[in-house]
Amino acid sequence: MNREKIFLTVNEIFREIFDDPELSVTDKTDANDIEDWDSLEQINLLVAMEKEFLIKFSVDDVENLQNVGETVDLIIRKIEEKGDEQL
Repeated sequence: MNREKIFLTVNEIFREIFDDPELSVTDKTDANDIEDWDSLEQINLLVAMEKEFLIKFSVDDVENLQNVGETVDLIIRKIEEKGDEQL
């Protein structure tokens, strides 16, 4: 799965979590850009991403995420790590 596909899937997750079919995020989108993005919604986003991509985040993984782009990059790393473990 390439970065573009992952990003599009993440955007769909944002639309579902925030119940806004018109929501469009960018790499630079952060919690200040979406009115209802609080700590509870952050958890909901991360859990939805874990389920969608079949990965697990640790607290260390997510505590310093600044924006959507960093989250997508983290998902890519986790998918790659999972693939390495299956070899």
